[in-house]
Amino acid sequence: MEQQQQPNHEPHRHPAQERSRSHTVTTTASSSFTANWSSASSTLAYDREFLRTLPGILMVAEIVLGLLVWTLIAGTEYFLYPVFGWVMFVAVFYWVLTLFFLIIYMTMTYTRIPQVPWTTVGLCFNGSAFLLYFIAAIVDACAVTKELDSHNYNSWAASSFFAFVVTSCYGGNAYFSFVSWRSRNLQ
Repeated sequence: MEQQQQPNHEPHRHPAQERSRSHTVTTTASSSFTANWSSASSTLAYDREFLRTLPGILMVAEIVLGLLVWTLIAGTEYFLYPVFGWVMFVAVFYWVLTLFFLIIYMTMTYTRIPQVPWTTVGLCFNGSAFLLYFIAAIVDACAVTKELDSHNYNSWAASSFFAFVVTSCYGGNAYFSFVSWRSRNLQ
């Protein structure tokens, strides 16, 4: 007697489907960095006292006066004169970075990222801002003449004055950053 074969009603699977199904790996462990980051970032701290310190006051002054520097220049035809393009670059670049650092200090983000040497970063930032703003202020002051463009003269002269004031603010913060950096390195 011949045995009759019954048809297989299961759909035909490709061998790759079989492999992927049979070798499924499930991981439940998460990295310690992810766990620490999610627990640390669940609430944002706000440091009101920072704005009452001298570095905080200087930082706010840098933002306000730096805004004056670049808006006074941006309201003119500065793009015709490369000198004012340089001043504009320095003013906008450090204005954005100072705003960024103010947010970092106000939200106390620096406490959540201890791997970054914040005192060294602050010293490099404020030192470079002082140096480049000082150069930009001198260049700005030397370029301001009535012969260059008389209807932009007042804006450029005012931007030059405020550039020197912002330079002194960055110089003050560079000093405080140096004192903080020095005390950290002596410990």
